[in-house]
Amino acid sequence: MSNGKLLLEVKNLITEFRTDDGIVKAVNDVSFTLNRGETIGIVGESGSGKSVTSLSVMRLIPDPPGKIAGGEILFYEKDGTAVDLTKISEDKMRKYRGNEISMIFQEPMTSLNPVFTCGDQVIEAITLHQKVNKKEAQALTLSMFEKVSLPNPQRILDAYPHQLSGGQKQRVMIAMAMSCNPSILIADEPTTALDVTVQKTILDLMAKLKGEIDSSIIFITHDLGVIAEIADRVLVMYKGKIVEQGSVLDIFSNPKHPYTRSLLACRPPLGKRLSKLPTVVDFMEENEQGEIVEKNTSVAEAINAVIISEEETNARRDRVLSGQPILQVKNLQTWFPTQRNFLGKVTDYVKAVDDVSFDVYEGETLGLVGESGCGKTTLGRTILRLLPAHGGEIVFDGKKLLDLNNYEMKGMRENMQIIFQDPYSSLNPRITIGNAIMEPMTVHGIYSNEKERKGKVIELLTKVNMKPEHFNRYPHEFSGGQRQRICIARALALNPKFIICDESVSALDVSVQAQVLNLLIQLREEFKFTYIFISHDLSVVKFMSDRMVVMNKGKIEELGISDEIYNNPQREYTQKLIEAIPKGELEDIQKRIREQRELLN
Repeated sequence: MSNGKLLLEVKNLITEFRTDDGIVKAVNDVSFTLNRGETIGIVGESGSGKSVTSLSVMRLIPDPPGKIAGGEILFYEKDGTAVDLTKISEDKMRKYRGNEISMIFQEPMTSLNPVFTCGDQVIEAITLHQKVNKKEAQALTLSMFEKVSLPNPQRILDAYPHQLSGGQKQRVMIAMAMSCNPSILIADEPTTALDVTVQKTILDLMAKLKGEIDSSIIFITHDLGVIAEIADRVLVMYKGKIVEQGSVLDIFSNPKHPYTRSLLACRPPLGKRLSKLPTVVDFMEENEQGEIVEKNTSVAEAINAVIISEEETNARRDRVLSGQPILQVKNLQTWFPTQRNFLGKVTDYVKAVDDVSFDVYEGETLGLVGESGCGKTTLGRTILRLLPAHGGEIVFDGKKLLDLNNYEMKGMRENMQIIFQDPYSSLNPRITIGNAIMEPMTVHGIYSNEKERKGKVIELLTKVNMKPEHFNRYPHEFSGGQRQRICIARALALNPKFIICDESVSALDVSVQAQVLNLLIQLREEFKFTYIFISHDLSVVKFMSDRMVVMNKGKIEELGISDEIYNNPQREYTQKLIEAIPKGELEDIQKRIREQRELLN
C-alpha cells in the first residue's frame, strides 16, 4: 500500500529504435507515477512496450539501435528533490542503478554470469554500492539468501548458476536486487516460466521483502491473474501506449478498454468448461489505418458465449473413453545414473519416472501436470523413445515400442510427434520455416515430389493461421507465438495419430497462449488427434484435457477426470497445486486490500 509520497514520475516518455524499416516507437508518450510503498503492475502482451519502459527507467536501452527520444523520468530523493534520470551522466546514473533502482530480469540464467559463483555475484553488487569489506559483504549475502528462503545458503554461496533450479536462480536474482535496499524494485516477468507453486512463493517473498526494506515495486507481466495477487494499481499497455490505468479493483471489476477485457477473458477459467478461449478479436480489431475498432463485448458475454454444458462435456468424455486405448504405459521406469564406484558400476540413480502406468484413448487429451522436476517431460520423451527406458512397457497402436529396433521405430514416428516447449531452440536457425516443415515429409517419403510437398506446407501454414509468403522466412523473423504455430505445423506434416505437447504454451503471453490452445483444440476436432498435454499450469491442463495425471517425484499422485480432480482433489500435493493458481477473483483482491489496510492501521 502507498504512503502517498511521490517516488517516481514518468512524463511523456518516448523510446525509439532504428530498424531497416524506419523508426519504431516502442514506448510512445507514456506517463505514470509511483508512490513510496506502492506496487504498480504493468501488463500487456509481448511487444506492448512493458520491458522497454522498465529498461528506459534503468537507462539500459542499447544505443544504437535505441534511444530515449523524449520525456522525463523523475526520481524523487527522500528530501523531495527531483532528479531527471534522462539528463544525468552515465557515472551518476550508476549510483542510482542497483542502489536506488534495482531490477529482476525475466530469465535468471542469462542474467547470472555462468563463470562466477552465485555468492560472488551478489557480493560484487554489495561491495559496489555499500561501504563494506568482502567479509561483511559475504555475511550480508548469506543473510539475504536466508531471507529469500534458499535451502542451505552456504552451499548456494559456492554454487554456480547451472547447479540450481529455475526457482532457486530466480531467488538469487531477487537477493541480488534487494541486497542494497533499493527504493524501487523493477521485476520484469520474474515468474513467467516458473511452476505455479514456485511462482506463489516468489510473489509472497517479494511482498514480504518489500515491507521489510520499505521499497516500491514495478511488476511487469502479461498475466492479469498474477497482477491480482500483488499490485495496488495497474497500467495496461498496448503497442507502446498506456491504454488504461487504475486501481487493481477498478481494472478487474470494471475494465474500460477492449484490450484489458480481452486479457481478463483469455485466461482459462477454473470453474467453467469452454469450447474455446475468448481472444483479442472478440473485443477489438484494427482497421486499415491501424485504428482500434471496439466491439461492445463484456468479459462475461465473451465467456458465456463459449460455455459448454456439463452434459456436453460428459457426452464427449464418454464417447472417447468408450473406445480402445491407442497408448498403454505399463510400469514404466526411466532412471538416470548419479553415482558410480571406482570400477564404473552404477551405484545410485535418480528415478525420474518410477513405475508409472496409464492408458490414453483414441481422440482423448490426457493432461500431465506437476512441478518442474516431477518427471513430466522425461515421461513424454521416454514414450517417444527419445530417452531410453529402464524398465516397463509402452504399447502404441498394438505394437510394443521398447521391442522395436531403430528402423522399425522410424516407421512408427510418422504417427507419433512432439511439440517442444521452446520453439526457437527446436527450429534450425539456418533453415527457412518452409523447409523445416517439409523436411519430415522428405525423410518419410510422403508425397512424390517437392512441388506436392511445398503445396502441403503452404496448406499447413494456412491451417495454423500463418501466410504462404512466410514459407521462405527464417525462425528469427517471427514472434514466439508464431514460432510455436510453425512447430505445430511441422508436427502435423506427417498427419500423426498422436501428439505430445510438452509445455508448448508455458512461455507465451496469455493472449497468444489462448490462440494456440484454441488452435490445438480445433485441430483435434478436425483430424481426430490424440494428445498428451504436458504443463505445470493446472488451469491450462484443465481447459485442454478430458482426464488428468498429476505427477510428483517420478510417480503418479492422482489420475482421473479433470473436473473431478480440480473440484475434489484427493492428495495434499494436488491441493497445493490448485491453491497456488493465481485466480484473479474480485473477492481475493478485496480480501488482500482489506488485510493490507489492517496492517497499516
